[in-house]
Amino acid sequence: MLRLNKIHHIALICSDYKKSKAFYTELLGFTILKETYRTERDSYKLDLALNGTYTLELFSFPDPPPRVSGPEAAGLRHLAFETDDLEMAVATLREKGVRTEDIRTDGITGKRFVFFRDPDDLPLELYEN
Repeated sequence: MLRLNKIHHIALICSDYKKSKAFYTELLGFTILKETYRTERDSYKLDLALNGTYTLELFSFPDPPPRVSGPEAAGLRHLAFETDDLEMAVATLREKGVRTEDIRTDGITGKRFVFFRDPDDLPLELYEN
């Protein structure tokens, strides 16, 4: 069996680099570890950390093809973040103009969660600890 230690990172390609950079850093609170512009690709690569742990790579490419991200589409379903205060997190998102669904309760775990979208319509979830 393959021996994996943990998930190393998640890579996202955005259509508007500045908008997505602000969303993930200024709104969601990721910190920038390194920002690289690759001239030969006309592309940025932004390495982001969450609470000191390298977590996310944000890429830009000229005219990336659209990806289906609707409910129940094959592939990545959503990216979930854990929070200790769901109401405060939802209020913060809404204050910043981010639409969220209503808070729901997971029928299996009994934990509360809510979905929202990033600037490229990628489904994101806040899951209460």
